[in-house]
Amino acid sequence: MNLPLYIAKRYLFAKKSHGVINIISAISAIGMAIGTAALVIILSVYNGFDDLVRQMRSSLEPDLLVVPAKGKVFHADSTLFATVHGIPSVESVSTVLEDNIYINYDGNNRAARAKGVDREYESISPLGGNISEGIFTLHHGDIPMACVGSVLAASMGISPRFLPAMELWYPSRTRQFSMSNPSASLDMVKVWPAGIFSVNDDLDKDLIVIPIETMRQLMGYEEGDISAIEIRLATGAGSKELRSVMDAISALMGEGFRVLDRDHQNPTLYRMMRFEKASIWLILIFVIIIIAFNIFGSLTMLIIEKEEDMEILRSLGATGKTVRRIFILEGWMISLLGMAVGLAAGVGIALLQQHFGLVSMPMSWNGAPYPVILKAGDIIITAVAVTVIGYIIALLPVSRKLTPSPRH
Repeated sequence: MNLPLYIAKRYLFAKKSHGVINIISAISAIGMAIGTAALVIILSVYNGFDDLVRQMRSSLEPDLLVVPAKGKVFHADSTLFATVHGIPSVESVSTVLEDNIYINYDGNNRAARAKGVDREYESISPLGGNISEGIFTLHHGDIPMACVGSVLAASMGISPRFLPAMELWYPSRTRQFSMSNPSASLDMVKVWPAGIFSVNDDLDKDLIVIPIETMRQLMGYEEGDISAIEIRLATGAGSKELRSVMDAISALMGEGFRVLDRDHQNPTLYRMMRFEKASIWLILIFVIIIIAFNIFGSLTMLIIEKEEDMEILRSLGATGKTVRRIFILEGWMISLLGMAVGLAAGVGIALLQQHFGLVSMPMSWNGAPYPVILKAGDIIITAVAVTVIGYIIALLPVSRKLTPSPRH
């Protein structure tokens, strides 16, 4: 039988002579439970928002993006696309030509970012699900159409219900700049607004999507010239499939190209989200450390109360190490009890919200439930952190109050 553990359990669950120790121990356990539950729930909410942001941006961000390592544009032939299409898990391969342009619409002018896309993009892109006005189409017979971000459209008065065309301007690649007639140094094409999309303010503020052949005409490029290849994987493809496809495409394209997943397509945004999650984890761990000092107080009082018991144990042959282990286990069990209750509560609440959406977001989100995704990694790291904190806090008063004693 493990004597220190047995006595520690007796001290923890048996009625003590001083009720204040019971109260402080209970408060410590409850505090640890609340802190642990809050940590699991908040990390799960961050996971949910991370997934929500990725879903929103997936309308315009592909699973994989192939860009040249140097320069802005490269030439790709149909053989390359056929090879990429043949890679398992690849659902679609689209070509893109993207750059900054200048827009004139009915007397309103401003700079914007134009994204020229091919017909495959037009047919498979989830951007069509984000159309708030008009329809998602880039061709009306031989007439080039455009879909415009909602913030950009609002700032320029663009609407698919209006007749004026948008004039897109870009510096000519073949003519030198003329100080006397600057407009002669620019190329221009006209497109008509077909739809307004709304993804998020960052994307909606300056983006316009047009046919890639129109973009080539504006920029003076030839057939087959593109700035990127967008690759979308089959629905349900996981990180393992993504990594496999990345490796296959990297080997196919060679060192002159970079293959970017979504984290590397927008590294600043996703790095910031990871830092925010790490920061809130550290803040809540600090709160748990503060709560855990209640265990320090209750354990210190218990050591003082049980001095007579310790002398009896020593007289029966218990070593100082055995006595110290009793009180370390006593304090540690208080934190472990709180952690177990907190994990059960946090996991239960997170699962209820994840599956039933009991709590809704503000009306600006149309009353959608708070996104929650429970991950095993968050539970494990929380349990490990609280366990270590509980052990260290239990060790402190024992190290101060008890020193090794020789056998009597």
